Amino acid sequence: MKRNIGTYNSMFRIAGGLTLLSYATAKMAREGTSGAQLGLAFLGAQKVGEGVTYYCPVADALNLESSKFLK
Repeated sequence: MKRNIGTYNSMFRIAGGLTLLSYATAKMAREGTSGAQLGLAFLGAQKVGEGVTYYCPVADALNLESSKFLK
């Protein structure tokens, strides 16, 4: 798999993903599981995975590899 996001973008994705994941997990622990919290948890896990692998499937599908924003 080729890299299509840069280091800073990757770090922001990891930080944001872990924030979403911990928020959703805390809400599920307090209030019980709901669809909204599960969705947030999956979205946070996806963002962490994108940051760790330096690969974003949406950017790849839209051919944004040369975008200055992603580098």
